[in-house]
Amino acid sequence: MSWDPASYLQYTGERLRPAIDLLARVPLGQPRSIVDLGCGAGNVTALLAQRWPDAQIMGIDNDEAMLARARAGAHATKTRFVAGDLAHWRTPDAPDLIYSNAALHWVGDHAALFPALAARLAPGGALAVQMPRNFDAPSHRSVDETALCSRWRAVVGDLVRPPPVAAPEQYHRWLAGSAAQVDVWETVYLQRLAARDDGEHPVVAFVSGTWLVPYFAALGDARKADFLDDYRARIEAAYPREPDGSVFFPFRRLFLVALAR
Repeated sequence: MSWDPASYLQYTGERLRPAIDLLARVPLGQPRSIVDLGCGAGNVTALLAQRWPDAQIMGIDNDEAMLARARAGAHATKTRFVAGDLAHWRTPDAPDLIYSNAALHWVGDHAALFPALAARLAPGGALAVQMPRNFDAPSHRSVDETALCSRWRAVVGDLVRPPPVAAPEQYHRWLAGSAAQVDVWETVYLQRLAARDDGEHPVVAFVSGTWLVPYFAALGDARKADFLDDYRARIEAAYPREPDGSVFFPFRRLFLVALAR
């Protein structure tokens, strides 16, 4: 599976707003070391460097195309980007802040993962995470329905999985034993996606940069267009266009900030 930075960054404003909201809730004054876990193209890492210019920041991602984009845009001298597994990364010293925006839903076993992340923090440090929790919405449910229909089941049906993000209460339970304080909340963003010059449905374009990426990898260029045609028909019905071609796209996201003892 390979990410396309250009496709992902088409909706930079919509994707950055939750990152900024999460950043505003991190109660640290001057963290010395920060890990941006799942840094992607580095646009959120730049916000971390802007808030804490004296901190040593490491962006970690497992996609080379995204890392190349991040390195090309990096200006802070104390920021570096490295390839690594989001579940098993290590740093020489315990970081003061582990920050992750829209990445950890790609990693399994959250019951083990989140306490493990909290355990890697320096005393008094913070774990700050945002993940989408929109998997029951038509935008994501239609991916499953398309993949499991008779035409596509044998090709990509095995990619359908249960919603990867648990209920907010579960994260509180998983972290309460190892953290001094846990704050978990959800926000539904009513996004109005603008009409596109190419005529594509805005929700199709949005999801193509994220949740559909592994499906595209399995389908290949030859079958991607046909799969998208089937998916698009469902989306056109679920998200009708406004007179100006824009679309209302409510999107639920889960946030948590856990403070180490």
